[in-house]
Amino acid sequence: MRFLLVGEYSRLHNSLKEGLEKLGHEVIILGFKDGFKNFPVDFPLVRKWNSGILKKIRLAVLRLTGFDISSYLTYRQFLKNKSQFEQFDAVQLINENSFFCNYYFEKKIVNHIFKNNKKVFLLSCSDDYLNVQYNFENPQSKSGIQPYLEGKIKDKDNLSVLKFRTDSFRKLHQYIYSNCSGIIASDFDYDAPLKGNPKYLGVVPNPINTDLLKEEKLEIKDKIIIFLGVNRENCLKKGVDFFEKALQEIQKKYPEKTEVIITENVPYNEYIHCYTKAHILLDQCYAKDQGYNALEAMAKGKVVFTGAEQEFVGYYNIKEPVAINAKPDVAYLVEKLSFLIENPEEIKAMSKRARAFIEKEHNYIKVAEKYLAIWKNN
Repeated sequence: MRFLLVGEYSRLHNSLKEGLEKLGHEVIILGFKDGFKNFPVDFPLVRKWNSGILKKIRLAVLRLTGFDISSYLTYRQFLKNKSQFEQFDAVQLINENSFFCNYYFEKKIVNHIFKNNKKVFLLSCSDDYLNVQYNFENPQSKSGIQPYLEGKIKDKDNLSVLKFRTDSFRKLHQYIYSNCSGIIASDFDYDAPLKGNPKYLGVVPNPINTDLLKEEKLEIKDKIIIFLGVNRENCLKKGVDFFEKALQEIQKKYPEKTEVIITENVPYNEYIHCYTKAHILLDQCYAKDQGYNALEAMAKGKVVFTGAEQEFVGYYNIKEPVAINAKPDVAYLVEKLSFLIENPEEIKAMSKRARAFIEKEHNYIKVAEKYLAIWKNN
């Protein structure tokens, strides 16, 4: 069978493609390379007029005329190869705004996809209309909306989220929702907003290529090595400020026992090598479930501070922790880090549990089989 995967944020679609190909299917990825992360894409799109002086000109034209040059140029790139994106057995959109266009051009692109393929599915694995609406209506629920509501993030720095509260993106949501064959959530951060929705097909775990990501046996010699990879564009949304403050306290408390490695905005292939010698990886504070970075680090046997709330624990019937449930609380993070530093045997034990969990629940071929079943039966 032939499948088209639209969009790439975290290597999710690349790992799914690898799993589907192992099962004998043909898979094409269309989309952007996600900025500096530079993920592989079969048909790469480039966001134009999106930085420097050209971005300022684009925004000025947009304010004056309502015409978005960047969206138009993305649409032109799609049209150039549109025949390549037809006659697939199933298409999966990674988001309601997979092409980063305004309503007019995004609808034109997805309309072509709907009309020229057998089935189209929508993946909820980042901000979208229903997810953003739910998080604003439930501010006590762990999400990247919380730091915005606390005034840490300005409107102009949160447009990728706030756009889903506008009428145009509500209309785009309704259009995609009414035409797609179903919606899949990648983890429990996206499950609650979809519960009870007739098009919701459930959670399918993120696929992790456990053949490529080998387990790295943890050896603890003189120091506990802690890694923090910073993406400045969304660091407040991830709670990186809490991690940075906690690390300052840990370095004062355990100067002879710890080593801290911090990287900033590095490409994916470089990023996963940066934390090779780390024992502990700090991922994010505002999640209920693990994101892709956390899962890949767990596959390599790291102890990861990330989302591991009760929804996750209950669903997978976790008896002993496979990750540390991070919270936006410096004292809490210092307490959890201190325990691990003073009990290195628990680091080794959790490392093994993390790898075993990924192999059981996130193996890319097993996950690809779950996607296939959903695509065939809906």
